[in-house]
Amino acid sequence: MASAWILAVDQGTTNTKALLIDREGQTVFRASAPLDLVQPRRGYVEQDPLALWLSVCQVAEECARFAKARGAAIAAIAVSNQRETAITWRANGEPVGNAITWQCRRSAPVCERLREQAPVIQSLTGLPLDPLLSATKWAWVFEQQAELRAQAEAGELRLGTVDSWLVYRLSGGRVHATDHTNASRTALLGLESLDWDDRLLSLFDIPRTALPAVRTSSGICAECTAIPVLAGVPIASLIGDSHAALVGHGRYQPGTMKATYGTGSSLMMLTPALVAETKLLARTVAWSAQGDVHFALEGNIAMSGATLQWVGEFLGLPRPAEAAAALAASVPDAAGLVLVPAMVGLGAPHWDAAARGVAANLERSHTAAHLARAALDAIAFQVADVLEAMEAAAGVDLPVLLADGGATRNSSLMQMQADIVGRPVHRSTQEDLSARGAAMLAGLALGWWKSPDELAALPRTVDVFEPRMSAAERERLRDSWRLAVRRARLREEAKEESKPC
Repeated sequence: MASAWILAVDQGTTNTKALLIDREGQTVFRASAPLDLVQPRRGYVEQDPLALWLSVCQVAEECARFAKARGAAIAAIAVSNQRETAITWRANGEPVGNAITWQCRRSAPVCERLREQAPVIQSLTGLPLDPLLSATKWAWVFEQQAELRAQAEAGELRLGTVDSWLVYRLSGGRVHATDHTNASRTALLGLESLDWDDRLLSLFDIPRTALPAVRTSSGICAECTAIPVLAGVPIASLIGDSHAALVGHGRYQPGTMKATYGTGSSLMMLTPALVAETKLLARTVAWSAQGDVHFALEGNIAMSGATLQWVGEFLGLPRPAEAAAALAASVPDAAGLVLVPAMVGLGAPHWDAAARGVAANLERSHTAAHLARAALDAIAFQVADVLEAMEAAAGVDLPVLLADGGATRNSSLMQMQADIVGRPVHRSTQEDLSARGAAMLAGLALGWWKSPDELAALPRTVDVFEPRMSAAERERLRDSWRLAVRRARLREEAKEESKPC
């Protein structure tokens, strides 16, 4: 019997990856294509939607050729994607400008205009009002080009996150759909109704006619027609990348918590049901299948791997992120230097869009290596802040932190993370966990696996990092970090405090 594999596409911020996954949940083949970010002015971060689409075509075709050469069939396509990135396009598939990425802060004035409505928005969506959210970006687009709203109301425009854009292109424009996880990050989905909410649509002035249909994360939603070598293959799962990584870890008990370390970081903790409102964290859909919806608490950090990238660029290093990581490894610690990477504001648990980056305790003896190490440490400190907020919100002690994402390959970071949170960190040894999670949900839709219990039984391995730092040293470092965060958030007050008596 010929083999059958699932093609899992993970469309990310800096690259697009595709994996072929077999019935044992193992990766058979991997392809990758890099992507560029466009920063036309301060605070603006964009990507070319057609470049995103072409990167998907490139890696998907590479996987299809590999499968064909080995006599294997592609049973389904699974899609995981960067979240909150907002795209506007015409019915013929032509983009209206660049995609406004999740990192972009241009919609801050929209948030200010709606500040009084922030409690209502958070109550309905589970999300603190922030420029991160897709609805703020579409509202900004319509404010800049008023004629586009009329076109959207007339059914001539489509609004969507990256998953919607890819499904539209893959299906040749026949299907405009998103899943519950991506929809839950727009600030337009009611968490209780699990549908677009009329009150939210009115607040952001977004026409319902332009939005995609909301589907389950696991389930066949369309058929590929646009890539000839994949013609007729069903699209069997759609899911945001952070949610997909949670699925990929293969642990589904309430209280399970993972951190995905990418350009930014997302911490997510499974909850037994939709929890009561919490101000410091987001409530979100973890994933959904037919008649089965799981919920989670989430905290988002904008600058994780991006912090090392920034340091490398600041220092003028070739291959900035890799070079900065190597520099960080050359010193045992940051020698007291603290870097708060609030270059685009602070996310959870602070949610302060006005905060800006701070380097604290800088001394003449500090070197470029100490700055790089402080950048690495900042990732661990930020994750610890969110974990602490999640424990408080859930009223539980979280015994283990599951870790995934590209930055987890840095063992110094993982050890620092275990030291700073004071509990074991379990690093998944399986790369591309978001693509794996999407494939697992596609396998559920195909009937390859019948339940989460069967998914949990699939092989997986981890590296364990045990905390080695004393409690006193941990608190000393965290106190220094908290003071630096306060300075990043209250810059004017910090200036007054720094004046000589």
